[in-house]
Order: sequence, then structure tokens, then C-alpha cells
Amino acid sequence: MAIMEIVTVGHDVLRQEAKPVPKVTKKVQTLVKNMIDTMYHADGVGLAAPQIGVSQRIIVIDIGEGPTALVNPTIEEREGLDIDVEGCLSIPGVNGYVRRSTRVVVAYLDEKGKPQRLHAEGVLSRALQHELDHLDGVLFIDNMLEEVKPQSEEAGCSEQTVEQQESR
Repeated sequence: MAIMEIVTVGHDVLRQEAKPVPKVTKKVQTLVKNMIDTMYHADGVGLAAPQIGVSQRIIVIDIGEGPTALVNPTIEEREGLDIDVEGCLSIPGVNGYVRRSTRVVVAYLDEKGKPQRLHAEGVLSRALQHELDHLDGVLFIDNMLEEVKPQSEEAGCSEQTVEQQESR
């Protein structure tokens, strides 16, 4: 398939609400395949259509268990809270702590247009929420509690606990 260009922060499409996909067609299926190839090429775990300049409600995810495509995804249920570090292919070089639900249930159409529900927790839950935010024009930096600065080896590591982050 094709590797698409990933747009970066400052591009208008990243701040717009993506349009619903009226029907899963062969064109949509080709876009999904191109998105998966692009995500792998960029060493990402998720990609939303707006990140390649396409205003459609489509995301792809692969946290190491094989790719999943979600068309018109919506979060139906949320549970728990967790804080962890995120980054984004559209914001290279920036990482930060973001609060997300620990578990979500997402309704969507698969790449064949069939309705599905995905129960997710942990890294998958976080990745889904991150990519779904892209469909609403929200970037992880909008919800970032604190940026994680790159540290030199001489500086040593100082870890902040979830409790320290939650006290903010």
C-alpha cells in the first residue's frame, strides 16, 4: 500500500472535528490499509485519519496484538483513572503525563462495516482514548499535566509517582 505523510501540530485538520464515515467502502478500506502501513512505518501504536490530513472518523491501533481499524468509534463506557506518559506522531519530540480512564468500551464499525464493541484496558484503553481525541480536534498536549523533559545520563532519573501527579 502507500505510506502517507503525517501532518504535525499547526495543521488545521488536527484541530477540527472529523466527519463521520457514511458507509465503509473500498475507498475507506484502502485508506485503512494505508493508515496501518503509515503507522508501522512511523513506529506508532495508533493513528487517526486527521493525522494524515483526512477529516474522517477512522483510527487504527496496534499495541502488539495485530492491527485493529475502528470506523466511527465512540466511547460508550469509562471506568477508573490512570496517569501515564504519552507522545504523538503529530507532535514529534514531546512527551508528557496525561490522565486517562483505565478501562473503556468503544463501539465502532470494523473495516467491513460490521458493528463491533471493544472492551479495553491498560495500554489499549490509553491508545484508543488518545486516537479518539484526534477525531474531535483534541491533542494530548491539551490534557497534558506535565511535560516529560529528556534527561541526560549524568542527570539521573527522578520519577514522579501517580500520587504526586494526582495532587495537582
